[in-house]
Amino acid sequence: MRSISVVLLAALAVPCATVLAQTPQANHMHAIQYVPPYVRAAVADPARGKDTSNDARRKITDVMVFSEVKPGQKVLELIPGSGYFTRVFSSIVGAQGHVYALWPDEYVKVDGDEFPPFQKLAADPHYSNVSVLTQPAAQLSVPEPVDIVFTSQNYHDYPDKFMGKVDPVAFDKQVYNALKPGGLFIVIDHVAPTGSGMEDTDTLHRIDPAIVKKQVESVGFVFAGESNVLRNPNDPHTIKVFDKSIQGHTDQFMYRFRKPG
Repeated sequence: MRSISVVLLAALAVPCATVLAQTPQANHMHAIQYVPPYVRAAVADPARGKDTSNDARRKITDVMVFSEVKPGQKVLELIPGSGYFTRVFSSIVGAQGHVYALWPDEYVKVDGDEFPPFQKLAADPHYSNVSVLTQPAAQLSVPEPVDIVFTSQNYHDYPDKFMGKVDPVAFDKQVYNALKPGGLFIVIDHVAPTGSGMEDTDTLHRIDPAIVKKQVESVGFVFAGESNVLRNPNDPHTIKVFDKSIQGHTDQFMYRFRKPG
């Protein structure tokens, strides 16, 4: 993997007190106020290639700051798709950190077009701190406790038939157990109508944020903030996320939960 000395030197150049003072603490975050140098360096990594064309839409910098990922940390990313977030996580955590990319067996079987390219990404020396995990969807586990578990646009998949109808609360408990004390669970997903619970997960590929919050908190997590940077008030919430009128611009919630400790 490439040297991270430049990133580390840049990070050290910023006094810790300054970082803490300027990092947003509010539960409802609309725009980031401070971007750590290691996040800037990761987003600017030329190896990301065409991924950068999606940064403005997907708010990669905001997502990374909200996730509070830092050099040396261990990250578990669920169903990483094309590796859009993986590449940035890899660069931020650096040689002393690690990214575990989890592909549930059931997901690969039904929707695994991106799995072979992702395996190629993980084999690239530039991403030598990335390893691929494959396991049954209902049996989430990691080789070591991690600092962050991250899921973007796929929390809603787990309870669906093709994934084996995983019990969300049991799943959340496995996430809880995978984290170090004080670790974070970041959930990003497409918004379903208020009060709809999980009734739209398999049809519209959406989920009611309220049910996610209830489920995650029920296993011991503490709600630790949300960001509105991916929200879109023009999304009617009643159409499939793949509908041409909204695809790529759905209303998405971003929640952060902390394991006490």
